[in-house]
Amino acid sequence: MSRREARRIARILRDAGHEVVFAGGAVRDKLLRRRGGDVDIATSATPEEVARLFERTLLVGEAFGVVKVVWQGETYDVATFRQDVGIGDGRRPAAIVAATLAEDVQRRDFTINGLVEGPFDGAIQDLVGGRVDLERRLVRAIGDPALRFREDGLRLLRAVRFAATLDFEIESGTRAAMQAGAEGLRRISGERVREELARMLVSACRRRALELLDDTGLLAVILPEITAMHGVEQPPEFHPEGDVWIHTCMALDALPRRVSFELALGTLLHDVGKPPTFCRAPDRIRFDGHVELGAEMAEQICARLRMSRQSTRHVVALVRDHLIFMNVPQMRPARLRRLMAEEHFEDLMVLYRADCKACHGQLSALPVIQRMRRALRAESLIPPPLITGQDVIACGVPPGPLVGELLQRAGDLQLEGALVDRRAALAWLTREARRERPDSA
Repeated sequence: MSRREARRIARILRDAGHEVVFAGGAVRDKLLRRRGGDVDIATSATPEEVARLFERTLLVGEAFGVVKVVWQGETYDVATFRQDVGIGDGRRPAAIVAATLAEDVQRRDFTINGLVEGPFDGAIQDLVGGRVDLERRLVRAIGDPALRFREDGLRLLRAVRFAATLDFEIESGTRAAMQAGAEGLRRISGERVREELARMLVSACRRRALELLDDTGLLAVILPEITAMHGVEQPPEFHPEGDVWIHTCMALDALPRRVSFELALGTLLHDVGKPPTFCRAPDRIRFDGHVELGAEMAEQICARLRMSRQSTRHVVALVRDHLIFMNVPQMRPARLRRLMAEEHFEDLMVLYRADCKACHGQLSALPVIQRMRRALRAESLIPPPLITGQDVIACGVPPGPLVGELLQRAGDLQLEGALVDRRAALAWLTREARRERPDSA
């Protein structure tokens, strides 16, 4: 969004006789000399008046005083100065009434987001003490923090996100209200929780965000499976860093600066199956079946967060396969080639590096994979098959599971270089079909 275009929208409102300011994160980020995000426009004009002034508007938030103005291909939120009345459903107020600018800023979440800016002179108005908190690097709720969080439980997560991404502390009274009101997150939809969690995990400060979620008690509400990692011991010969919680935090820290939400969430959940499978065996600490259980738990968590099927498959595959590189030195070339062709393979490599760096630091599988990648860079990982199901049936094999088994074996031999052309593949198929047919005896 362009400040210049937002200024043009503001000029139209001003010229029509309405008070208008820039509000929210764009003002905060300007003072912090950070690249600003969306420019929110606040005005004394009613939604109906805003709609009359602009050719294209979307009245999706009209009931709460917000109109989306479509301008030069971008969409700008134009909000009417308002006061919220009542708690409502924990997401929206029961009702709103028109208000002055001074009253409007009092309903906002945090002081650092309550600053407003004159669109034309750039003058900052601070009616909530936001500039002082910017200087002190504090996230502080406006007014009564408990009330702010009851009004909208998502503000609990927003407080953590702002503190983590801005490298701020949470003011003590605000933190106490977060701890006391953490259960309010249960009223928030999985989609909204996911959106805030994604913003935290894709940022470079993902570890601090996780630790703040834990310290404030929010993590126990939205992801109790992760808080269960605390104190779960690991065999020191493989995990000198400590328990599963410490390892997970370190793995998140070891990810590249920019990652997808699916990769970050897969890293967060890669050992989620360890707490329920912990066993102190005679030889050492064991987590038998933790990968399989972890994949099931990851699928349940993705469902709770209302993630798409594609994203869920990606996250579950990362959890399911995160230990697969332990077997690479002994893996058949065909299996390795199929693995390298998987959609999640690149992210799996990144997770493997982060996982290893967070414990023993040994990356023994990398040389094998890198050698195969160099050898295969001029050809397709999975070339077209040399034979088809019709070829198998033509050799007298009846339709059924055996057809797929023969195709799989032929594909493996092709990937390993044992079958180099269709003629060789058909000759192999003839021999195998004769051996496998029930009447061959």
